[in-house]
Amino acid sequence: MHLIETILFLLLAVVVSGWVARMTRIALPLVQIGLGAGVVLITGQSVDLKPDIFFLLFLPPLLFVDGWRIPNEALFRDRVVILELALGLVIFTVLGLGFLIHWMIPSMPLAVAFALAAILSPTDPIAVSAVAARAPIPKRLMHILEGESLLNDATGLTCMRIAVVAATTGAFSLTNAVGTFAWLAVSGIAVGVVVTLAIGLLKGWISRRWGEDVGGQILISLLIPFAAYLAAEAVHGSGILAAVAAGVTMSFTERSGMAQAATRIRRAVVWDTVQFVANGLIFVILGEQMPSIMARAAEVIQTTQHKEVWWLAVYVFAIVAALAALRFVWVWTSLKLTLYRKRGPNAPAKVGLRLVAVMSLAGVRGAITLAGILTLPFVLSDGTPMPARNLAIFLAAGVIIVSLVLATIALPRLLKNVELPPEPSHLEEEDRSRVAAATAALRAIEDRQHAMAEGKSDPDLYAETATRLMEVYRRRIESRSHSEGDDLVRTQRGDEIERQLRLAGLAAERDELVRLGRQRLVDEETARRLIREIDLQELRYV
Repeated sequence: MHLIETILFLLLAVVVSGWVARMTRIALPLVQIGLGAGVVLITGQSVDLKPDIFFLLFLPPLLFVDGWRIPNEALFRDRVVILELALGLVIFTVLGLGFLIHWMIPSMPLAVAFALAAILSPTDPIAVSAVAARAPIPKRLMHILEGESLLNDATGLTCMRIAVVAATTGAFSLTNAVGTFAWLAVSGIAVGVVVTLAIGLLKGWISRRWGEDVGGQILISLLIPFAAYLAAEAVHGSGILAAVAAGVTMSFTERSGMAQAATRIRRAVVWDTVQFVANGLIFVILGEQMPSIMARAAEVIQTTQHKEVWWLAVYVFAIVAALAALRFVWVWTSLKLTLYRKRGPNAPAKVGLRLVAVMSLAGVRGAITLAGILTLPFVLSDGTPMPARNLAIFLAAGVIIVSLVLATIALPRLLKNVELPPEPSHLEEEDRSRVAAATAALRAIEDRQHAMAEGKSDPDLYAETATRLMEVYRRRIESRSHSEGDDLVRTQRGDEIERQLRLAGLAAERDELVRLGRQRLVDEETARRLIREIDLQELRYV
């Protein structure tokens, strides 16, 4: 019963956090962390955060849906930048920050410092998007940050695993480290792809033979990330990369269009809910851990060469500054060599400092960092306590809070007028696609009309209905066939005007149906069905 009550409290905190964030205009992750801490201070009880269970419950679905929904074109277009950030930056951060932490705190062994640096290297895209909600991040920049975060979790956790082995055994082999990393990456990605393809083929075969059950299809999509994660962990691969690969593969398999429209609509709603709840619970649980971690500040400082508690704040701010500086250097170099590479013999590559500063501050740390650092073993291989374990946990928690607050204050200001290389316009491509789809619809309607009218006593009825529908598609083709220059701008304005008018009309329809239902002038089931039709139409324009 205690567990059920705790879960209900956490879910209530997630709901309340959205209201508080909108009323106070404070970043949602900070509100959720504060509510989590408040729940602990009021009830005196908190969730026992077990990292293995935390990773299994939260990471697979969140990484899966991110990999599923991120545009593959954007992912592959900026793959070089993403890989440089997800692989190179992580290793650069581990080396630079590890030596800095060991230099600042000599009592922390170098291997433990590297482990702390490794788990601090992954960024949290959930926190970044929430922090930047008041000043939206440009799409291309957000896609780069999302792609980076999908991969750098695995890189950081792998580096941490290697550092922990070195700390507990006192031995380190570069060859073994590279081999371990390669196996984790290759096997994890392969398992994610294979599991998703196998489930997709089996699901498609069953649906073709015996039909499609919407609820079952949705449940299968929810189970795929867990299947990929567990299968990868079973072969000692990266479950995180398996979940990401499963999501990206899912986006390719969905292009077959085999799923029913009802399945796609309801599945999207379910996944939106799962994503909202999981994101919120992560930060609420993170907030629940903060009071106990901060309460040990006086005890933790005794493990350093200083006795004043305020030195812990110095360490935290120094680590945050070092993370930003290392990221700034790496991002500047990466963008200069990729997005802003020279286009001509005398054209210098220009990298805006504002853009580099945005990407540096966007390196916000989140709950994965805290869950990862909690996996530090309590003892070494000889049975002695792990040196500076509590200090590492305290510093990780402090960096999470400071990076979130700093991003909340600075990112919205820096994001104003930030410049990126322009993304290619897809307007002409969209027009061509609409024309092609409408042309196909015309052919299908005409063929279907002839087939249905054959042998019927009233063929004119079929012809009139088909003509009315075909006229809608012909107007769509005419409005899109010659949209160039000023005509394209006019078409876009016309689309916006049409969107606003359609929304106004649909809102009026719904209000009238609600009125009729309240006055019992229409059957309740009929009103509900008609309102759902209007809602589905409205989704096309919002």
